[in-house]
Amino acid sequence: MSEEFYRSVQPLLASTQPEEIRRGLELVRKEIARIGSAEARPLFEMVSAIFYIDPLDRPDLVPLLDEAISLVVGFGAWVIPPLLEKLDSGDLKAQMAAAQALGRIGADAIQPLITHYQAAPDPSHRAFVLFALGKIKSPRVVQAVGLALAAAQAPDLELRDTATRALGKLAESIPPAELPEDTRLEIVRQLQANLADPNPVIRAKAIRSLGKLARYGHLNAAEREQLKATCQLILGTDDQFDWDRAYIVRKQAEEALGYA
Repeated sequence: MSEEFYRSVQPLLASTQPEEIRRGLELVRKEIARIGSAEARPLFEMVSAIFYIDPLDRPDLVPLLDEAISLVVGFGAWVIPPLLEKLDSGDLKAQMAAAQALGRIGADAIQPLITHYQAAPDPSHRAFVLFALGKIKSPRVVQAVGLALAAAQAPDLELRDTATRALGKLAESIPPAELPEDTRLEIVRQLQANLADPNPVIRAKAIRSLGKLARYGHLNAAEREQLKATCQLILGTDDQFDWDRAYIVRKQAEEALGYA
């Protein structure tokens, strides 16, 4: 990559104008086609600067943020280590974008993410790793189920919340025949336990994840009946008339009931 190219593209990618960012991304895409992705580390650094865009402050730039994530994923597996470094950035926006990119990379990112999780210094950092693992669409994410099960019991609220959601997301990608029975039972038991969590967001994630287990064939007939009864209890449509007071929990229970 020439110095002239860098000087012309860097201001475009650092711009706040959608047209300029789009032009910069297109120039990077053409340059990668010319030099090959293996030599594109400087391009990665420029493109990943877009990860710091605030989607809430600039919703008009969200499509470009998504385009930047896709472009980074296209660089290949060599971007996994620098993306893991982004998970340490301390900037929520960049961490979310890096986690999404790692998730889109797929199976090649599973083991590096697991290793990174095990060395992570704090619960919030581990939560981003679980978020990324939940984005991966590969049966091989069964390797990460143990991490999510342990985290779903964590005293840290954010980690427990993310793990409860991740159990359902992982179930989407694991065929029933590839999920060991003892592991499946552990998932069901843990999600049922989290239905009693004092935090309504976690209760909502638990019933949503149980619904995903039903939807993707991970519950037997008796467990489906139990899920149906649980949803009716949450909704107050059984003979107990003692519904969950949190609307978000009832909303997720109504959806899960359709899968039960």
